[in-house]
Amino acid sequence: MVNIKTKTQLKQLYETDENLWLEETIRLLKDNCLEDLDLENLIEELESLGRRDKHRVESLLRQIIIHLLLLQYWTEQYDYNHRHWRGEIATFRVQLNKYLTTNLKNYLSEELASIYQEAVFIVTEKTGLNKSVFTEKCCYSLEQLLDKSWFPN
Repeated sequence: MVNIKTKTQLKQLYETDENLWLEETIRLLKDNCLEDLDLENLIEELESLGRRDKHRVESLLRQIIIHLLLLQYWTEQYDYNHRHWRGEIATFRVQLNKYLTTNLKNYLSEELASIYQEAVFIVTEKTGLNKSVFTEKCCYSLEQLLDKSWFPN
């Protein structure tokens, strides 16, 4: 492993080899050499990590809602696709539940209305169904959306 001696060298390493920068940053943290950290880039990376996690759980929840809407409202394709849609819902639920933390669950709760509207938009584009077919507000609770065995009637 490269032994970085100064903050400037660490900042330069960030520009040339982000993975090596990460390894060196972890080493500095473990060695409690906090004064040697490249805080500017560390903060940027941590903020990026937080955004990525939010985006991931938001995307998975959107996919669950999309497939629930297809299952519930796209009657002309129901016989042919309902098993596929249920399988997709199950897959996305398993993935989402692996990533969820209390904070990310709270985030999804706050963003549920917006995520639902995006899902409705996608489903109307995919199916040609009129937006008026769908409820204005999300008809599913977050608990239902996360429940591996719940499906609408």
